[in-house]
Amino acid sequence: MSPYNQDEMLADNDTSGGNTSGIQSSFGAVESSRPAAPRGALDLPVLRERGQREVFCGLTSIVWLHRKIQDAFFLVVGSRTCAHLIQSAAGVMIFAEPRFATAIIEEKDLAGLADLDVELDRVVGQLLERRPDIRLLFLVGSCPSEVVKLDLTRAAARLSDTCKPGVRVLNYSGSGIETTFTQGEDACLVSLVPGMPATAESDPPSLIVVGALPDIVEDQFKRLFEDLGIGPVRFFPGRRASQMPPVGARTYVLLAQPYLGDTLRALEARKAVHLRAPFPFGAAGTTAWLAAAARVFGVDAARFSQVTDRGAERARRAIAPHRETLQGKSIFFFPDSQIEIPLARFVYEELEMQLTEIGSPYLNRQVLEDELRRLPPDVVLSEGQDVERQLDRCKALRPDLTVCGLGLANPLEAKGLLTKWSIELLFSPVHGYDQAGDVAELFARPIRRRDALKV
Repeated sequence: MSPYNQDEMLADNDTSGGNTSGIQSSFGAVESSRPAAPRGALDLPVLRERGQREVFCGLTSIVWLHRKIQDAFFLVVGSRTCAHLIQSAAGVMIFAEPRFATAIIEEKDLAGLADLDVELDRVVGQLLERRPDIRLLFLVGSCPSEVVKLDLTRAAARLSDTCKPGVRVLNYSGSGIETTFTQGEDACLVSLVPGMPATAESDPPSLIVVGALPDIVEDQFKRLFEDLGIGPVRFFPGRRASQMPPVGARTYVLLAQPYLGDTLRALEARKAVHLRAPFPFGAAGTTAWLAAAARVFGVDAARFSQVTDRGAERARRAIAPHRETLQGKSIFFFPDSQIEIPLARFVYEELEMQLTEIGSPYLNRQVLEDELRRLPPDVVLSEGQDVERQLDRCKALRPDLTVCGLGLANPLEAKGLLTKWSIELLFSPVHGYDQAGDVAELFARPIRRRDALKV
């Protein structure tokens, strides 16, 4: 999986419909008192670093994907280290029946004393016999399977023929050689796109919300879309393997996660239309995200305000006490999950924090254009990582709060810098109006803890 082309800038497409001016003006109630310049950080040069990185691998995404697709199973073909990583990240007890496992490549496999394809067929057969509830099986590649050149794509096609019609077998790579951990979900969803049915010419326009969301957040968004009169609305991935939304020329795509660039390109190849919008973090982001769909489905301004104003006001009230703690505080983002830029926009607009550097493993301008416009024009943007240089910049700036991975948190704390684990911001429900106060509290918690310890 190659890095995104930082210089790629797609032309704006006018996909609006219905009364749009009123919807745009209704944002006034949720905009920050400190808006960015018209183009914000859109034209800023980006510091591109290609050095030592500190990120998890794509296998970690299985932790939330196996909970989302309830009749799917993720079989990692890898080493004991892969197995320990996933079990540790998921916190699964030995008595649980998780929907993931690891087919461990042993020494005899590496020495050529066993046929890897035969061994894999045997493991899959045992798995399906034990778990007859499986309807979708992912063979997930890892660093070890890629190093030994195990062709899991061919194996998945062979096993899918053997197991049909009851079980579909797909393959994607979760290797950490070239990717960061959220790209595991991106690769997983890309593998599902070819199996999505095609829409018919007579089908009405439809909306697909792309990106795994906690069920409670998905239900909240469903109610909002229903109240707006937008539909049909489907979520991808669905909760069951059979819930594959149709896609075609009259399908609009609204990304719920910013790290799904490859999935977006695969859907656009199926003629779907991407609705550009900020991501639904906080009151302002959620309203703008909903408005992107409201425009193309012709929702009038009065109805849009009636549906969204109450949720936006509830979100603002939940955010307010945390803004008192964070207002004016500086923050530094190390690259980890690719949600750094939307979160930075949220803390800048709605918590009134001062941005120093925003690091992201990859920066996709097509996906993040609306976010970049809302950032201050003097922030530092970095793509990729050279961890030693970035640590030096962070220690020189001495921000009030540093968002980073687990491996960097303790060393930075030892230097007297407050940290927030970035993975906590991904594993917690953070989307939508009802979670706005919760995500704000995650940023405020380290500062309040420090202040409490001083007393």
